[in-house]
Amino acid sequence: MLEGSLRKSGNRNRVTAQLVEAETGNHVWAERYDRAVADIFAVQDEITQAVTIAIAPAIADAEQQRAMRKPPDSLDAWADYQRGLWHMSRASVEDNALAEKFFQHAIDLDPNFAGGYKGLALAVNDSASVYGTRSPHEGFPAAEALARRAVACDPADAEARARLGMTLCMRADYEGALADVDRALALSPNLAYAHGIRGSTLVFSGRPEAGIAALEIAIRLDPRDPNQAARVNHMACGLYLCRQYEAAIEVAKRGIRAYPRHPMCYRWLAAALGQIGRLDEAREVLEQAIAIAPAAFDGFVRNPVSWIRPEVHAHIIEGLRKAGWES
Repeated sequence: MLEGSLRKSGNRNRVTAQLVEAETGNHVWAERYDRAVADIFAVQDEITQAVTIAIAPAIADAEQQRAMRKPPDSLDAWADYQRGLWHMSRASVEDNALAEKFFQHAIDLDPNFAGGYKGLALAVNDSASVYGTRSPHEGFPAAEALARRAVACDPADAEARARLGMTLCMRADYEGALADVDRALALSPNLAYAHGIRGSTLVFSGRPEAGIAALEIAIRLDPRDPNQAARVNHMACGLYLCRQYEAAIEVAKRGIRAYPRHPMCYRWLAAALGQIGRLDEAREVLEQAIAIAPAAFDGFVRNPVSWIRPEVHAHIIEGLRKAGWES
């Protein structure tokens, strides 16, 4: 439940808003907005937009915490979906596997619930693209099929549409991915996930500067997004591709601190360190990049992956070779 109040003093308005979990009465989020009453309608629109942007991540976080409080034997499809998202936010191979189980259970409980399909699409995609527990030939078509099923279940679900965009990007259909992201943003202009997929697609399709800008929007809109590891990872990759190696190092290290079991940032960090000649540090990070996900690393370096263009892959391999990788 969203509550609020308005106070006026001279030519200033103070609007307060707070989000309350109706089940427990706990305060989930609160914010205060002080604005001049120069144009009351513009102020009203500004505050409406600010509250709308702020409460979506707060609600998502509260729903995940509520699902985690439930005993496993009393979960419904919605709670299974939320538990799956919680595991996705931990960004590890073990948690990705657990997320798959919760999303599949959500589908089993309610085959018409879009959440189970779009969640499972993400977990299956990550198993192929990040962790190497599925082959891309198996994982990417399966993820796309699941995302299409989610869209069919609920055509008005903007996140499902953006998830379909993600699966198309993974198959190098960049224009198709951007078209679905545009549809998602038409449904929900402040959907952080859609801005994130737009950013990733632009980075991998050869427009890293525009991609970084979109990723920054995604992170600003929802700093607690369960997919935040991917946002930071793609930001580091985009900076690397712009040859902003120092900035890529900073972002990759931030990603590793937040998600130490997510393997991708180690790769960009090793490559960027190699490019600027910090070779001892680069070799150490390279060893970590290989150790954390050996199969995924080997597949990435030896075969240009579908979602990264050959010249981009060559640029990354150049950095990894300078870091000490030998084919």
